[in-house]
Amino acid sequence: MTILATALRAMRGWHRPLVANVMLMFTLTLFAAAAAFVDDRLLLGESVWVKPMKFGFAMGVYGLTLAWLLSTLRRGRRLGWWLGTVFAVAGLLDVGAVVYAAAHGTVSHFNNNAEPVAETVRRVFSIGVGPLLLITLVVAILVLIQRTGDRATTSALRAGLGLAAASMVVALWLSNSAGPRTVTDANGDPVSMNGGHGIGDPDGNGMFLTHWSTTGGDLRVPHFVGLHAIQVLLFVAAILGVLATGRGWLRDERVRARLVRIAGLACTGVFAAVTWQAKRGIPVTSLDRQTLTAFAAVAVFTVVATAAVVVAARRGAAPPAGWEQRAERRVGVSSRRERRSSRSGRREAT
Repeated sequence: MTILATALRAMRGWHRPLVANVMLMFTLTLFAAAAAFVDDRLLLGESVWVKPMKFGFAMGVYGLTLAWLLSTLRRGRRLGWWLGTVFAVAGLLDVGAVVYAAAHGTVSHFNNNAEPVAETVRRVFSIGVGPLLLITLVVAILVLIQRTGDRATTSALRAGLGLAAASMVVALWLSNSAGPRTVTDANGDPVSMNGGHGIGDPDGNGMFLTHWSTTGGDLRVPHFVGLHAIQVLLFVAAILGVLATGRGWLRDERVRARLVRIAGLACTGVFAAVTWQAKRGIPVTSLDRQTLTAFAAVAVFTVVATAAVVVAARRGAAPPAGWEQRAERRVGVSSRRERRSSRSGRREAT
């Protein structure tokens, strides 16, 4: 109870409409998780409530990050407040459409059926999806033109928001990634589809919990990586800040910022690799030689760049060779001068 009360007090200064949106999203996540056990209807091989659960959780986490970020802006705070409010409404519409379709046992995205539920979902998506991408881009620009927190935090936000915007562009590719086809919804009715998350297998799934495709490429993987890289980078910045209390070479925020930028480049490399993998129709569970090579290149770059920054920081923080001897000599000289001054003072007094 104390932890919850502390968290609520910390959130009082955050963007309130987004905080309200976050609470609704996390409540929806719990509801959908419970409904998945009670409702046995299946849609494309998974519970009809899996998609609302994932959307609610993802929107809640991202909205929570945005609610905190907008409260830290020094310039453009009023614009930021309005952007956050529109984002909260658009996010609610977007996830609400997914829940509405799930409750009716039909597909939400790429559903071309000429019936009331599908038409309502398409209409809501046309209103709610665009602002999410646009607002992310504008907030990224606001962060670029000012410092938010220390240099490490600012670097994490800039890289994270850039990747979030890129992940939403990947989401737009989904509408053109698969041709027309017909599937069956949870009610046994045919659904005309155009577009999909899969390459090779448009409606593939199979992975536990995420239900990412194990039978073809899946553009939901890079979308997830890009959207949530900002939380990873902020976590890295926070950990470096904690470690700096006991390591002198990390107390320089320029060093921490360099390390966060390296982490941002690593996340960008992973994002590019999984996007390339998905576009070639390779499942995330079956890494081919090209993808492994790309991951290896990202890993080598990250290790080498991190080592270079750490070594340079340690050298800069370490005292020069022989400093102890020089310090002792200076102390000795100073002591002798004080003794001489003391003796001459006593002579003058006598």
